[in-house]
Amino acid sequence: NCFDEDSFEAFFNRLADKCTDKNCVLAAEPKLDGLAVNLTYVKGVLSTASTRGDGIQGENITENVRTIQAIPLRLRGENPPDMIEIRGEVIMLQSSFEALNKHSLEKGEKVFVNPRNAAAGSLRQLDARMTAERPLDFYAYGIGETAGIDFKTHETMLAQFSEWGIPVSSLSMLCDDLDDCVAYYHDLGERRAKLDYGIDGAVFKIN
Repeated sequence: NCFDEDSFEAFFNRLADKCTDKNCVLAAEPKLDGLAVNLTYVKGVLSTASTRGDGIQGENITENVRTIQAIPLRLRGENPPDMIEIRGEVIMLQSSFEALNKHSLEKGEKVFVNPRNAAAGSLRQLDARMTAERPLDFYAYGIGETAGIDFKTHETMLAQFSEWGIPVSSLSMLCDDLDDCVAYYHDLGERRAKLDYGIDGAVFKIN
């Protein structure tokens, strides 16, 4: 959790000391400002979906998540894993948020304060039909429990997500060294105002 280049450099050096590879390659991606959710697929079929909660137990939002078009009910391809828990972020695009609030104003209904609140409120609707009317998107960035599959790198995991039809960020990339990481951070900062979704910063993970 770094807020300046010096603290990030210290973080990078701590990682580099622990890396078994000669070079400490990091996978970089934007930190999306939405609601973290876990999707569990059993033999390729979406079984359950939940909020992250306390990291162990969250809210069951399966029926609502089934209405999000970006999330496949069945993974594409043959021989899916016996079980995989895919972690990601449900967001609402800024353009979709503005259109939703405009529509709500026209109907004399309450408007949302920001896209994150709109996404969270939409996922927690008691009636899944209400969620289905909300323009929600999803991007995956990690895994929890798995059975029948093993990923060697973060890069191959994201590639497999895409093959399965699970959306991943187009701004994800590998950074070979500290300079690459700093350059990615500054580039993302310059893009930030033009993105159609909110971000809290950049995330770096050992590939």
